[in-house]
Amino acid sequence: MPITRAAGKAALRIGAVVLTGSLLAACGSGGSDTASDKPGGKVTVTVDLFGSFGYKEAGLYAEYEKLHPEVTIKQTDTEDEADYWKSLQTRLAGGGGLADVQGIEVGRIASVTQQQADRFEDLRKYGADGLKSQFAEAKWAAATGKNGEVLGLGTDVGPEAMCYRTDLFAQAGLPTDRAELAKKWSTWDGYLELGKQYKAKAPAKSAWLDSVGSLYSIMIGQEKERYYDASGALIWETNPALKTAWETSVEASSAGLSAKLDQWSPQWNQAFAAGSFATIPCPAWMLGYIKGQAGETGKGKWDIAALPGGAGNWGGSYLAVPRAAKHKKEAYELVKWLTAPEQQAKIFAKQGNFPSSTGAIAEVAGTTDPYFSGAPIGQIFGDAAKAAPVQVLGVHDQNISQQITNALSEVERKGLAPEKAWENAKKGVANTLG
Repeated sequence: MPITRAAGKAALRIGAVVLTGSLLAACGSGGSDTASDKPGGKVTVTVDLFGSFGYKEAGLYAEYEKLHPEVTIKQTDTEDEADYWKSLQTRLAGGGGLADVQGIEVGRIASVTQQQADRFEDLRKYGADGLKSQFAEAKWAAATGKNGEVLGLGTDVGPEAMCYRTDLFAQAGLPTDRAELAKKWSTWDGYLELGKQYKAKAPAKSAWLDSVGSLYSIMIGQEKERYYDASGALIWETNPALKTAWETSVEASSAGLSAKLDQWSPQWNQAFAAGSFATIPCPAWMLGYIKGQAGETGKGKWDIAALPGGAGNWGGSYLAVPRAAKHKKEAYELVKWLTAPEQQAKIFAKQGNFPSSTGAIAEVAGTTDPYFSGAPIGQIFGDAAKAAPVQVLGVHDQNISQQITNALSEVERKGLAPEKAWENAKKGVANTLG
């Protein structure tokens, strides 16, 4: 996710993230579908993403440009998915400043299909309907409009696991074997208990986990129904699963297990290399992000184990082509290529973004990652992807999630009473929904 590729966040859905200048200045200005930007038929296809989807880092843009010498790819990205989405909404409303390809976090895709279908290209006109068999059924269906429009092609999904620092565990006298840990934290209560043991003997300036917001996000990702039910009705205030995720996160905060770091903040980014936390709930797309932030000095210090409480999904994304894109056909061809099984398998091998393509999922089953102590990431995330529930997606999923994680941040960073923070979350959601 990219993160949130989200992420997640969004967004997310991933590698070292660089904000490459002003979003508005760097993106295409929209307009007609002209044949070229330069003499000789050269076309610059602009791509605007949140976080980093790993395409540049994995060398896919360079590979595509070699295969298509008439095309140059120019990418911009915004680190925080919420900022990205807000900017995208402004530009969609105005019809200008849009890139040829725009990333869409899975928590936003229902907004696109239900409310903004007229602002994105129906990719069937370019032949996308012939690609349906390549994708997991739920991934394809989520980007399908009311009248059958194909409004985006899936990049990755976010099967969940737990990433941890073996060196910090060893210093605190905890086991480091991934299979043993999976047994000890098979439940979230077990995870918190290990956290309390870690806290008692933790190295200086090191907490058990990065933030209670990430704990909440990973737990709610284990549920089929979160904010809406299958009928489209809002259920978040009364959903017992959501309440459990909230209460577990609050307990982690009150026990002093969190490093109190807001995800995607500069302080959070720096903490990966500093060893400020020993565990982080990690959907597959987080692997590339960890590598980018922890750097070469982190290689071999990280490992991955199965998630407490069962399988879940956090994040995943789509690539879409706005109606106002300058080079729609060229944009579609790039999107088709980037989301093909072969490229999804390459991305997973190099960045950790788990494929939404059924063919790629089978291909990566035996993948291991030397950075994460040789962890069998193909098996760990593949098993999680198979067992994860098919989630009910609503128009305001991401907005509601953001209000709840904001409230949890008030609990852990400001010491606000959980009851007061919950009321603030309810007010924030009410304002978001209008």
